[in-house]
Amino acid sequence: MRFTKLQGTGNDFIVIDARDIERDWERLAIEICDRHVGAGADGILLLRDSNEADLRMVLYNSDGSEAEMSGNGMRCFVKYAVDRGLATPRDGLVRVETGAALLSTAATMRGGRVDSVRVGMGRPRFAPQDVPVAIEAKPPIIDYPLEVEGQTLAVTCLSMGNPHAVHLIDTPVERFPLEALGPKVEHHPLFPRRVNFGVARVLDRERMEARVWERGAGETLACGTGVSAAVVAARLHGLVSDRVEMRQSGGLVTLDWDGEGEVYLTGPVVEVYSGDWPDNDNPETGSKTQ
Repeated sequence: MRFTKLQGTGNDFIVIDARDIERDWERLAIEICDRHVGAGADGILLLRDSNEADLRMVLYNSDGSEAEMSGNGMRCFVKYAVDRGLATPRDGLVRVETGAALLSTAATMRGGRVDSVRVGMGRPRFAPQDVPVAIEAKPPIIDYPLEVEGQTLAVTCLSMGNPHAVHLIDTPVERFPLEALGPKVEHHPLFPRRVNFGVARVLDRERMEARVWERGAGETLACGTGVSAAVVAARLHGLVSDRVEMRQSGGLVTLDWDGEGEVYLTGPVVEVYSGDWPDNDNPETGSKTQ
């Protein structure tokens, strides 16, 4: 089975043209994403046909769980599709069906190949049942006191097509104990479908930094929906402007949100390599070819 690995600011994915393939995708995701005996990735993206859009993207996390969408994954998916002629922009846009919504993307080309992608991430949703979060409260839920490991985290809860809890801090995000608290927040009973947990710091009205513990993948070098949620949370607090440059471990992206409509994520995307995965699903015999 042919696959291609791509990354957007360090958030890496295995993309597979799965229009004529059926596999045990949960098992495959676990095996191929393994960074020791597999190809190594944060998740796999399946390219499918769509009756509503140009293509459909199906996402499995590295733990085998299926997720609604990924902003950085979408950038990788669009580059894969456009570079191979599997999708042709119409009116400058490629429309992709996801488990969360139908999203519009715009690709910037360089040398005949996609160099960066702007993704319309959809409107943030704040109702508790839409996140979901087990709270009966009038939205938006801002600075909810979440007790974890003897600490009280002030979390802002929202959905960017998948559930997010954002904790704004005023110290460098690299010092926050995300490895210890991230799993606790992800599996907290307050979140019936688990949650992506982000910590973010506002540097000024046009710049932020963030780290995200992703549901089903752990901490990643970048998280598109996570930084979108962080900018929304900061804007709800009145701390940032319409456009924010976001720094993550994997690099910089730009977020645009006017406080009412759709969030837009723009960032670079790179193809890493292509390879063949054996039909017997045994990662120890897998091969990677340039």
